[in-house]
Amino acid sequence: MSSCGNANVSIALSIAGSDSGGGAGIQADLKTFCAFGVYGASVITAVTAQNTVGLAACEAVAPRLVADQLRAVLSDLDVAAVKTGMLANAAIIEVVAAGLREGPPRPLIVDPVMRATSGGSLLESDGVAALRCALLPLATLLTPNRPEAALLLGTSEAASEREAVAQAGALRALGARAVLLKGGHAGGGTATDVLCDDAGIHRFALPRLAGRHGHGTGCTLSAAIAALIAQGVGLAEAVERAKRYVWQALKAAQTLAVGRGRGPLDHLLHIRQRTFPPA
Repeated sequence: MSSCGNANVSIALSIAGSDSGGGAGIQADLKTFCAFGVYGASVITAVTAQNTVGLAACEAVAPRLVADQLRAVLSDLDVAAVKTGMLANAAIIEVVAAGLREGPPRPLIVDPVMRATSGGSLLESDGVAALRCALLPLATLLTPNRPEAALLLGTSEAASEREAVAQAGALRALGARAVLLKGGHAGGGTATDVLCDDAGIHRFALPRLAGRHGHGTGCTLSAAIAALIAQGVGLAEAVERAKRYVWQALKAAQTLAVGRGRGPLDHLLHIRQRTFPPA
């Protein structure tokens, strides 16, 4: 009788909402973990009825059940990195923060999801203050877009890269160890993300891609960063490689016939091409 040797695999955990259309949230995160060869676990915070056209309905999971899911995963699996996405409301944010504080420190990527790509709200009004006070101080990396950064700071949206750098610094002052302020909502032919950490300011720029695909871009980027960090990659390199993966998945999605609205990324392009995400 033969036996197979044990394979060591990096484990990442996504704490986020379910997207029934499969393009964002838990579904996008698990696809991304898979693309990077990482075992993915999940804690579901909300169930949404959505597709590429819009958000039809959303219902948050009871905070107690969120806490139970988190405890079940962390008590058994050797999770090397955690990312959060849609957290729905203040009560869920509080139990997630409490659950993460209970165990040993782990890298935590906080994607402050507040609205769906189609425009529907994914975070109740009490959630912004809870994100700011309970979760940001635990964050290894915060990954807001410009509108999310403005909401967290209670100010107007950055209108230039200089203002984006200043806002990234202000968000670090709230407790996050590093901030990646994404430039997808800015104009121009180049999409520039700004990383602010202990080493200073890093800029990551790639040509802006036109097209209707882009649903779940923020979820995918933060999941890719979490997957790479789970594998021991340093923060700046993880951000650079994750951004390249998202760009390639966006480009490949132009021929991906999924949905009638704003379609998803092609998360598994490297698996179909039998190539690994960019090193």
